[in-house]
Amino acid sequence: MQAQSGTTQARRTLSIMAASVAITEAAMVARLFSLVLVATLLAIPADAKDKKKPSLPDYVLKATTVLVVVKPDAGEPVAQPMANATARENVEKALMEWGRFRPVLDGAESDLVIAVRTGSGKIMQPSIKGGPIDNRPGVAQSTDSSIRIGGQRGQTPPTSDPGAAPQNGPHISDEIGPSEDTFEVYRGGVGDPLDSPAVWRYIAKDCLRAPTVSAVEEFRKAIAEAEKLQPPKKP
Repeated sequence: MQAQSGTTQARRTLSIMAASVAITEAAMVARLFSLVLVATLLAIPADAKDKKKPSLPDYVLKATTVLVVVKPDAGEPVAQPMANATARENVEKALMEWGRFRPVLDGAESDLVIAVRTGSGKIMQPSIKGGPIDNRPGVAQSTDSSIRIGGQRGQTPPTSDPGAAPQNGPHISDEIGPSEDTFEVYRGGVGDPLDSPAVWRYIAKDCLRAPTVSAVEEFRKAIAEAEKLQPPKKP
């Protein structure tokens, strides 16, 4: 009986020791995991800061000329048949006031292409398509600091698939698109620039409306932010 009792006590002692060792190991693993997690969290901000790059590519920051167009798939709202043409002129005048880019006339090659499209507050609206509303043989624009007069030279550079079948004359259709104004920036000097992804986009209510034209102001802020992240120029 004494031998059996001693054996039982030894087993209990071994069980307690094993449990103690398991608890100690678990505590060490948990502590090690916590240290690794803290180190990782501390390293993320510094790493992210080191790898932060300008939000706009270099060719946008070096651009000097821009062509403003109405998006090819945009129709003119029946209630406001000159809405897109007016938005285009608002953007061109805002760019002229800014002074960083020189808007060029239809038919001229440019460093950037800006495509605009007005929204009506509705996802679907009746619109006029296939008409000459957005085409202009000439332009005369003035701001407080500059004036721009000219006419189209040659054919307008293609901004979408030239193989697409054209519609026969003006027609009314239900247009589905963004309910707010759209301002998109594309790289110029390439074939079919609007077939490539936009390098910068701004969509907001009335962002193409004068006198504010907030889309241009937001683009201006984006360029200023990108320039801050540029490496310092060598003397």
